Amino acid sequence: MLRLRPILTSGTLHRRYATAAGPHALVLLEHRAGVIEAGSLSALAAAQQLGGQVTGLVVGAPDQVKGVVEKAKRLKGLTSVLHSSSEQYAHSIPEVVSPLLEKLLSDNTPYTHVVSAHSSSAKSLLPRVAARLDLPAVSDITSLEHDSASNATTFTRPIYAGNAIATVRAPQSVRVKFFTVRSTAFKASAEDEGAQVDEKAIDPVEVSNPPTQHVRTDLTKSDRPDLGSASRVVSGGRALKNAETFKATLEPLADALGAAIGASRAAVDAGYADNSLQVGQTGKVVAPELYMAIGISGAIQHLAGMKDSKMIVAINKDPEAPIFQVADVGLVADLYEAVPELVEKLKQ
Repeated sequence: MLRLRPILTSGTLHRRYATAAGPHALVLLEHRAGVIEAGSLSALAAAQQLGGQVTGLVVGAPDQVKGVVEKAKRLKGLTSVLHSSSEQYAHSIPEVVSPLLEKLLSDNTPYTHVVSAHSSSAKSLLPRVAARLDLPAVSDITSLEHDSASNATTFTRPIYAGNAIATVRAPQSVRVKFFTVRSTAFKASAEDEGAQVDEKAIDPVEVSNPPTQHVRTDLTKSDRPDLGSASRVVSGGRALKNAETFKATLEPLADALGAAIGASRAAVDAGYADNSLQVGQTGKVVAPELYMAIGISGAIQHLAGMKDSKMIVAINKDPEAPIFQVADVGLVADLYEAVPELVEKLKQ
């Protein structure tokens, strides 16, 4: 008869548990004229808050990509850089670039999050890719928190022109979490000269007969700081009467301050300023150190684009103007008298 005898060993028995992999974010690094966009640097900073690996993705024409990749490799927070070059990628058309992202984010992808700035291009590209993969996307986030235990990410984003904050939770069941970042809510990632970042080229996905083609790019050229990233902004409203008055009143003040020029939607609709200068819910969102609102009443749509500014100065002859409710400094005066006097004081 066979007998089984237990064998005892002095070694310690360990029970092992499977653990979920940490977050791995893929950040779309947008660029123009060889320079990485400031909004993408803020998106990189947001991705770092997830607490895992961060891979940058550079897409463009062959003559664009090499220089941008070298700059990306010096960015703090990146663990690796992917790049793909093709003449089709020269203008980052969503219908052309999306197949590349779909390939990268297939079922066996290592990426758990896809991040970009809340730019015009990304607002078209990321929702398209997410929809093609049957996944949700969260736009214009202002904060995030990742729970490694549950593998869920919680975001906040402004709604109703900034009058309410929505909290959105993407659970573990969302295998890839797409989100765009409000650039003013995250400090841009800086360069790290000592960074050691691996780079890898990936083959482009050519699209035959794309449904959308790039016709031309019209840029407003100015020697002043870019509105989206300027530390000082001077904006004008409908009270400035016409384009000539808008220019004659605001430009001397902007020059004295070294500021960018912005405009309310009413001023843009009236033809006083180009729509690239529009600040507000349907324009650009800015958060400079100083924001001066000249002849702007303070409609809720405009406030949504500038109320996070560090110092808000308002000049308006109407003491009941809503702009004074958010202004740190308010002057009830005729702007045609106050602004020239202020310019003279600044020049002294």
